[in-house]
Amino acid sequence: MAQSFQRRGQPMFILAEDTQRTRGRDAQSSNIAAGKAVSNAVRTTLGPRGMDKMLVSDSGDVVITNDGATILEKMDIEHPAAQMIVEVATTQEEEVGDGTTTASVLAGELLAQAEDLLDDDVHPTAIVEGYNEAARLALEAIDEQVLDEELDDDLLVKVAKSSMTGKGTGDVGAEPLAETMVEAIRHVQGDERIERDDIRVRTQTGAGSSATELVTGVISEEEPAHENMPRRVEDATIAVLDLDLEVREGNVDAEYSITSIDQLTAALDAEEGELRSYAEALADAGIDVAFVTGDVDDRVASFLAKQGILAFEDVSDDEATAIARATGAKQLGSVKDVDEADLGHAELVRVEKFGEDELAFVEGGAEARSVTVFARGSTEHVADELERALTDALDVVTAALDRGGVVPGAGATEIAIADHIRSEAASITGRKQLAVEAFADAVDVLPRTLAANAGMDPIDALVELRSTFESEGRSGIIAQGQTGVVADPVEYGILDPAAVKREAVESATEAATMIVRIDDVIAAN
Repeated sequence: MAQSFQRRGQPMFILAEDTQRTRGRDAQSSNIAAGKAVSNAVRTTLGPRGMDKMLVSDSGDVVITNDGATILEKMDIEHPAAQMIVEVATTQEEEVGDGTTTASVLAGELLAQAEDLLDDDVHPTAIVEGYNEAARLALEAIDEQVLDEELDDDLLVKVAKSSMTGKGTGDVGAEPLAETMVEAIRHVQGDERIERDDIRVRTQTGAGSSATELVTGVISEEEPAHENMPRRVEDATIAVLDLDLEVREGNVDAEYSITSIDQLTAALDAEEGELRSYAEALADAGIDVAFVTGDVDDRVASFLAKQGILAFEDVSDDEATAIARATGAKQLGSVKDVDEADLGHAELVRVEKFGEDELAFVEGGAEARSVTVFARGSTEHVADELERALTDALDVVTAALDRGGVVPGAGATEIAIADHIRSEAASITGRKQLAVEAFADAVDVLPRTLAANAGMDPIDALVELRSTFESEGRSGIIAQGQTGVVADPVEYGILDPAAVKREAVESATEAATMIVRIDDVIAAN
């Protein structure tokens, strides 16, 4: 319907006829309901007893996962407020790699609490100010919960294991996989920070996840350019070529008139000579293995095979860069005048066949800090979920080392946050005190959800958590058997990076306050 205003008695139309507009309390209710709906969609996946979701696309593709970011990414969400909750999960994933469900559930509960405040005529500005103040207090509480312990390998294994507990790890428990992830992190760890990009995860079906291994180097999915090329090269000299190994074409369209067999033979000989020169140039430079980002002509591949050179074509830019970093090679745009300093070296390059696929392993590179986690899965669904679990584990260990240590998991840090906020709320004047207390109630949804998913009564569990926290200073939900118990999560090795908690609080608060402040939704074609 068209929107109009009166000006000197004459209507002035501002919005088009087909504009749809929702204002005031109706707009707030609609946005809050959408945000809560998205949050509730992932709530049952939280914790070690969280359930999986099956996501089926229009084309019939199936994804089975309990990873919050993956679920929200695959869902077909159109409502703009709901999309803001998806952005919370996306931001959480990009920044720290884990805690996406925590952030989404917290954002949804903040909206639910805000809805009650709005019903009690608390102004949105007061809610926003109170939430921001409470978020500041929450960050203080998180800092107080950081463990004053050295981040040694044993502690980092616990962090990685905690992130994978409840996720699909196939036929092997989380601990051996966690040990592999910590080994990978330590391999690429520098003096100042971890180069996370130097760790790659490659999945391959055909074996159980217990066959997962750490490869010191890079794995390429490209196959040898010729069947007669060697499949194993030790002490390999490596070239990374950013070009095509085929007949060069001129920039100008031209036609050549050939009037005799001799002329045709000469033209073919010249073409063959050019192609042969590529192989000879690589052989003269002492190159054993070539990774080519462009195309390799079949005749060049044949010449290379005769020279005993292993070559791969159509290598992706990311893989070429990774191989160059691992082996110390420079990416070359020409095969002429190749200097020894431009080449890389690896202890072993081997080609292995897995079912119908062939993979190239570049191991023990001269500059090697790059490693690849070669994850195996009995089916594609298992391999995909294992990849998500391993990626999360790598990210949380990186976050623990680079961004401020670890805190107790299992809901213990959330109990401490809520307690700290409530203890400070009395000193806050005005109606925003109500919003601060509501924020604490919203944080309680996380341990309550953990308890419910573990088979406990969430109200009784919350009462016991608070009582144990007051008496012992730390309490969390520990899943045992068909239910759970309240105990110290540190004693059970359940730890989370502090950065995950901080990011969840900040991103959830930002999204919730942004939605609460909206009182007018205007949609038009």
